[in-house]
Amino acid sequence: MSAMTTSPTVKVFLLPDLGEGLTEAELVNWLVAEGDTVSVDQPVAEVETAKSMVEVPSPFAGVIAQLHGEAGTTINVGAPLISVRQAGAAAESSSAESISSPDAEAYREEERAGVSVPTDAEIAAAPAVAKPDESSEESGGGSGNVLIGYGTPGTDTGGRTRRRRGGSGLATVEPPKAPDAPVAPGVRETSSSEAEKRAVLCISPLVRKLARDAGLDLSSVEGTGADGMILRRDVERVLGTSGDAAIPQGSSDSTVPEGADQDRRSGLNIAERVPVRGVRKAVAEAMTRSRREIPEATVWVDVDATALIDLRTELKRRQPDATPGLLAFVARFALAGLARYPELNTRIVERADGSSEILRFDGVNLGIAAQTDRGLLVPAVHRADRMSARELDAEIRRLAAVAREGKATPAELTSGTFTLNNYGVFGVDGSAAIINHPEAAILGLGRIIDRPWVVNGELAVRKVTELTLTFDHRVCDGGVAGGFLRYVADAIENPGGVLADL
Repeated sequence: MSAMTTSPTVKVFLLPDLGEGLTEAELVNWLVAEGDTVSVDQPVAEVETAKSMVEVPSPFAGVIAQLHGEAGTTINVGAPLISVRQAGAAAESSSAESISSPDAEAYREEERAGVSVPTDAEIAAAPAVAKPDESSEESGGGSGNVLIGYGTPGTDTGGRTRRRRGGSGLATVEPPKAPDAPVAPGVRETSSSEAEKRAVLCISPLVRKLARDAGLDLSSVEGTGADGMILRRDVERVLGTSGDAAIPQGSSDSTVPEGADQDRRSGLNIAERVPVRGVRKAVAEAMTRSRREIPEATVWVDVDATALIDLRTELKRRQPDATPGLLAFVARFALAGLARYPELNTRIVERADGSSEILRFDGVNLGIAAQTDRGLLVPAVHRADRMSARELDAEIRRLAAVAREGKATPAELTSGTFTLNNYGVFGVDGSAAIINHPEAAILGLGRIIDRPWVVNGELAVRKVTELTLTFDHRVCDGGVAGGFLRYVADAIENPGGVLADL
């Protein structure tokens, strides 16, 4: 566990790496509150990382002095999680402002939208009007304020600093507002002389651009942030109620409905904003990296699965409670195929000297794609190559259950070397799947349906499915991929002969 001692009486517990080099975790729920007494190894928080839910225990005993962060926020590995004070010690005050304050979080969201932070040179070059009561800020040990992820001296969020909001390079604005213009809600009435003397409390370039594009004078906007700071929500509130707001091209409305959150590009009202975090964020990052780094190719084949279904039906008649599912049989055939074509059970890694190498594994950890309420998860059956179809069936069912309950471990979710995806359960025939990075291949199984099929020169109705293999073209060529896919297809069409050899 990572920990940092800040004083003889207060100890800070840093979020540890919870598995396989993870860099961050989403704080789902606090299990303790400030002032609670905790013991060593007592769970203090639930976090979501590597697409699994994990309880984090405290390495210290004492009284919770501070909880660093709120539920729903993302905490980087190595950042403070909790501060624990020894029992009986006096509470110590902290001069640092919480980085999870609403204003700071609003600025972070604005930067994530693609807006850069003003540099120190830009701030220094811009005319500014500092507040008299904040002029001593320059010589102190740091304001403690945190803006868009930057810390101030005395904090451990980074060495880059920003001046206090009241004097942070804010230009004086000449308001062109007509005297008799109607005042919309959230708009401040000011005289020209007052506006000339007062700096606009708005440091976000995104907010300034939003106002500039709409022709809105920021000096007339009432800020709701600290010390009257103008935030994005303040500008959007005024634009949503002011008849002077710019209307996107293609919109037939002369004004934006009051209180509406509108997409300026399409002109449509936004029904909901869904943060990309947790499972969805992990999936997005993995899929993006896969498409960016892996030159993939796809091959597929239609397969007559009638014989396999007949075999399973007969086994189920004899042993109703001990018959593997169809996915377990296909998994067993795929594992036998990987023994013949081990190039697909590999991984490409970059070496320190810039060269690459292909890692071949002694064994197979078979990932099983599972759709859950929390997103797509891929728990892996460890050393699946050593298991029978019955053993595979039991382990696949267990992993699917723990994944849906959010109890799969990081090791189970990150240790796969080859993935099997049964997308037929969604009623589709095929899919150009994305490889589960950093693996080299993924095998997909479509739905099994009745189709016309030629058998011994005659047309018949058979149970047909489609197998799809997406593979990394760096580790093998089409001959290997086609040979593996044909082997699995032949095993499905003639399961008895293959199972006899396994």
